[in-house]
Amino acid sequence: MGVECEGIYYTSGGTEGNFLAILALLSASEIDGKHIITGMAEHSSIHSILEKLSMEKDCEITKIPFGEDGRVDLQKLRAAIRNDTALISIQHGNSEIGTLQPIREISSLCKPRGILLHSDCVHTFGKADLTDIARSVDSLTISGHKFYGPKGVGAIYIDPRLRWDAFLPGIPHEKGLRAGTVNVPGIAAMTVAAQKAYENLHVHQSHFQLLRTILLNELKPVQDQLVIYDFEAGHQLPSTLGLRIKGLEGQYTMLECNRHGFAISTGSACSTGMQSISKTMKSLGVTGKSGKEFIRISFGWDTSAEEAGALGRVLAEIVRSQASL
Repeated sequence: MGVECEGIYYTSGGTEGNFLAILALLSASEIDGKHIITGMAEHSSIHSILEKLSMEKDCEITKIPFGEDGRVDLQKLRAAIRNDTALISIQHGNSEIGTLQPIREISSLCKPRGILLHSDCVHTFGKADLTDIARSVDSLTISGHKFYGPKGVGAIYIDPRLRWDAFLPGIPHEKGLRAGTVNVPGIAAMTVAAQKAYENLHVHQSHFQLLRTILLNELKPVQDQLVIYDFEAGHQLPSTLGLRIKGLEGQYTMLECNRHGFAISTGSACSTGMQSISKTMKSLGVTGKSGKEFIRISFGWDTSAEEAGALGRVLAEIVRSQASL
């Protein structure tokens, strides 16, 4: 990521990382205020820690929705900033529709005002170059299993210039950021996975774009019955595709795909099994029955062009079957 190694701290994954990073930044903030800005579509771990801070520390939380481009509305974010805004937390990449957020632009709003910026980069590390992002934020989080490393290990980067308060006095591990012996085998395995991900970054990106194009081409005959969340290439992870089949619940679509041997989801992995509308759909203003139509498709390194095409044909057939009812 092009950052100083002194700023790296190892964790059990993205959820703990987001929790610890936000608490660390708040303790390091020079702004005497309790106002925090975040996105409506953030990972549940962000919303959970901010809800806790709201209840226990009287912090006031402002949530910013997406614009039509699937990105945080910068005008609304700028308008939400107050003199007592101490922290902004915006994820780098949305895990359901794959849009990349304008972190550098948000950073330019934060720095002159002394506002600290955290970014959840769990969904983008290993899939996008984070060098500029890491230099734009005060902290970020990653998780090993999202780039083919082991589960149960992750990392935080906190800018070494910041002086945050140790949570547990007298604890030597990770400078007091968290207790417990670090998971050395997990860290080593995560490091190897990261090296492999970045050595092959451009190859994987090209592969994902090819798979995306193949699948979308198979869907063209039924595209009038679909809402596809596909945005500008520079603002979109090609490996994540979100869409809705009009009039058909995502849960049904997921089960039909499963019957044909394809594993998709109706939202982010952290909400698997939940019937509620995803935060991403709510952030885009898609509610009611339409919000429950959403499905997410993710491509992996080993996903083949044949598999992408076959999934596209299965989805197209599901659409045709629905239309004939």
